[in-house]
Formats: sequence, C-alpha cells, structure tokens
Amino acid sequence: MKHVETHLERMIFASRWLLVPFYIGLILALALLLVKFVKEFFNFVPLVFTGEGGDIIIGVLTLVDVVMVANLLIIIVFAGYQNFVSRFDADQHEDWPAWMGHVGFAELKMKLIGSIVAISGIELLKAFMHVENLTNDQMAWKVGIHITFVASGVLFAVMDRISAGKGGHDIH
Repeated sequence: MKHVETHLERMIFASRWLLVPFYIGLILALALLLVKFVKEFFNFVPLVFTGEGGDIIIGVLTLVDVVMVANLLIIIVFAGYQNFVSRFDADQHEDWPAWMGHVGFAELKMKLIGSIVAISGIELLKAFMHVENLTNDQMAWKVGIHITFVASGVLFAVMDRISAGKGGHDIH
C-alpha cells in the first residue's frame, strides 16, 4: 500500500507542470498586449498635436492602462511559476528583479488586487474625462465597481494581517 501512496504523491507533485501551458498562454497574451500598446501609441501620436488637453490625458491613461495590465501579467507569470511549478536560477541572470523569488501567495494576491484597483481607477478617471457621454446609471456602475475592488483589496489586506497575527502561514 505504501508503494501506491508513494506513486500517487509523485503523480500529484508532477501535476504542477500542467500549469506551464497556462503561463505560456499568458506570455502570448503579453505579446498581444504589446501589439495593442503599439496600436494605441500610434493613435496617440497625432492626438498630441491636434487634440484637446482632456483627449491627451485620456490617451496617456490608455497607454498606462495597457502597461499596468502587462505588468500584472508579468507578476502572475513569474510569481506563479516560482511558487507553484519550479524555482528560477537567479544566479544566471544579472538583471534579476529584486522582488522575484520573494513574492509568496499572499503577496501575489495583494499585488493582483492592487493592480486591479489601479486599472479600475484609470478606467474611472477616463470615464470622468468624458462624463458628458455617460448616463448617471453608467457612471454609478463604474464607481460602484471601483469601490467594490477597493473594498475587496482592503478586506484582503485585513484578512492577511489577521491571519499573520494568528500564526497563519503563507504558501511559499
């Protein structure tokens, strides 16, 4: 029976490699975001010379929005792979980011919700720049969704703090 248990545990442990195609998919999504960024950038360039101040701000916010999503993908790919699949060999990379290898599941969760709140805030700011084009219901939904993200982030942080205070353990 111990032989069956050992084989089962090895199979369960090896199943972590099934996550790799997901991370490859996110890397491909990052490449698609690069295409989106380039497209938005080339739409933004003529706007700088012909647009109003508000339109320029919205153009910059759109670029920042795409960059935030790209950063979020990088955080998820690196931290997820490092935490759930295999460790990176940091000694082989001179430009190794300082945070890599030190982001546990709780930190990943907080970075994720923080990025979502920032992206939502950017979208809300873009909506406020053209508030005249939106109905009160549309604005209420946008503000309500943003407040929900902010409240979720605060609740996650409070839960992590309570958990850490009671001897909770993080997945590293």
